[in-house]
Amino acid sequence: MGSSAPVGPPVDWVLIGRLTSIHGLRGEVLVDGWNDVERYDEWPLVWLRDQSGGWAHDGMALRVETVRPHKGGLLVAFAGLDSIDDVEPLKGCELVIRKSDRPALPEGEYYMADLVGCAVFDRATGQKLGTVTGWQEFGGPELLEVSAEGAKPGEPVDSFSIPFARSICVDIDPAGRRIGVDLPEGLLELNRAAPKEPGSDR
Repeated sequence: MGSSAPVGPPVDWVLIGRLTSIHGLRGEVLVDGWNDVERYDEWPLVWLRDQSGGWAHDGMALRVETVRPHKGGLLVAFAGLDSIDDVEPLKGCELVIRKSDRPALPEGEYYMADLVGCAVFDRATGQKLGTVTGWQEFGGPELLEVSAEGAKPGEPVDSFSIPFARSICVDIDPAGRRIGVDLPEGLLELNRAAPKEPGSDR
C-alpha cells in the first residue's frame, strides 16, 4: 500500500526503471532499466513508487548496494533489504530518483526524459511536426516517439518515430522545449505506410 510523498520541498522525479521480479534468496530484484549499470553507482538515493502512484517502503529512500547485468535487465540489491520477504512487496514498483541528483552529461549528450514534451520542428520549412511523447531503444540510436501536430487519435498518422541521430536531430534545446530536425526524404511517408500492430494505437 502506498504512502504519501517523501517529506521535503517539491522535487521533479525521474523514472529510471521498474522492479519486475525477485531473484534468489538474498533480496536481489530484476530491474527493467533505461540506464547503464554505471549510472546506478552515481545516484546517491532512489525511491520506489507503487502501481497506484503512491510511495512504497513508507516513502523512505533506498541506497543501491550492488547492481549487475542479467538477461537484458539489471539485478539490483538495496542496502538493508536482504531477503525475499523484504523485497516481495516492492515487485512492480517504479524506481525513481530526484532530477537534481542526475550526474551532468558531457556536452552534446542528453537525458531522453528531458526531451519528452519538446516540440519538433522541420528546420527547412519551420513547420511544427509534433511533440515528443517518449522514446524506444532497440540497441541502435534511440527512436523519438512523436505525436503528430494536429492529428486526432486513431488517424492514420497520429504519431511517428524519428531516429535520435545527430544528422537528423540537429538543433536540440531541452531547456527551450524544442528540437529542430532535418528529416531524410521519405521518413514521414514510411511512417504513414507502416501497418499498425493489432491492438496498438501507434
